[in-house]
Amino acid sequence: MNVKGAITVMRLMMTAVGVVLILGGAVSAGSASGGTSSSMPLPLKVIGAQVLNSEGEPVILRGVNCASMEWTSDGQGHILQSAKTAIDDWHVNHIRLPLAQDRWFGKAPEQKDEGKAYRALVKEVVDLCASKGCYIILDLHWSDVGEWGANIGQHSMPDENSLAFWKDLAPVYANHPAVLYDLYNEPHDVTWDIWLDGGSVTDKPGGRRGGEPKTFQAVGMQKILDAVRAAGAKNVVIAGGLNWAYDFDGILAGRQLKDPTGNGVIYANHAYDNKGHGVEVWIARMEQATAKFPVIVSEFGGSGGPNRRARRFGRPSPAESAGDDWLLHVMQALQDHHWAWTAWDFHPQAGPTLISDWNYTPTPDFGVFVKQMLAGTLPRYTPPPIPASPPPASQPKL
Repeated sequence: MNVKGAITVMRLMMTAVGVVLILGGAVSAGSASGGTSSSMPLPLKVIGAQVLNSEGEPVILRGVNCASMEWTSDGQGHILQSAKTAIDDWHVNHIRLPLAQDRWFGKAPEQKDEGKAYRALVKEVVDLCASKGCYIILDLHWSDVGEWGANIGQHSMPDENSLAFWKDLAPVYANHPAVLYDLYNEPHDVTWDIWLDGGSVTDKPGGRRGGEPKTFQAVGMQKILDAVRAAGAKNVVIAGGLNWAYDFDGILAGRQLKDPTGNGVIYANHAYDNKGHGVEVWIARMEQATAKFPVIVSEFGGSGGPNRRARRFGRPSPAESAGDDWLLHVMQALQDHHWAWTAWDFHPQAGPTLISDWNYTPTPDFGVFVKQMLAGTLPRYTPPPIPASPPPASQPKL
């Protein structure tokens, strides 16, 4: 998304599909807050189109994004409490933590310690999640088009400094059972060949960031993955496709990442109502992809229910204009298909927002539904019938 959760360890056996939904992330018993080895989540590995733990059980990741460490160096003083609240009160089994490569190395203007405090705070969040049996996705969210400290923000592709970031971070959490690596947030506006192998890219700054377009040497996703594996890190990685992590076309066409020595790749989808597609189109695309490889909807959000704010996010699809509740329809599909997901975002200013304030009050048009879904109490949503297309006008006989 451009500028754009003590866990109870339990299992719900969904016999219809043979899936173990591990709400707490950890299979073994133990204190949820004591940080003991028994509370550490079990390591994950991709097998076929599934994500399994080390006991061979399929795991469905369900959680929230906790933004702010991409645009600040201190998490605005809330990041630890946000992670704790998401885990303890909302009962997520993972957190996605967006990061900035410049801040990891202390290159942001406000940093004077070469990134030492930032890296220590990241470790605190990782340790907190792990001690509570919760997974954490370390996500490279903001980069700099190859110029340290000059263009900190969201860009179209990773750059050489992104490669340096992963070479430095990957060994720190190599093979940590709680940690997954999200290689780069929302690649966009390049070809699939450049997505895979890199090349020269002209990055066009977004409306909020402004500035002149910059041409830089993009690093392909395969090279980023290879750097992670060369550091000895076999952690499961996440890779988003093009169109801001919405499309799977190139991956389905053969440009899947090669990972012969690691624990596998999960592909990311970011679902927002800004593509002009109805939910049924998104579902069909997801079904096609998930038949081939594991997918996590690592960002989704919007406005739904009786408090829905029209045109709150994106441009409504024709189906929504006809009465469909896009957000609740997507959430129902996530449940029906047992797809992994991470809602955006657990911050009162990073929209679509799950919380209204730093008391962590759920927003009435999004957060309340995600909290219900995590608790298993979200009422079932049935979309309205899709209106039939009018018959073609009859042609006069000649």
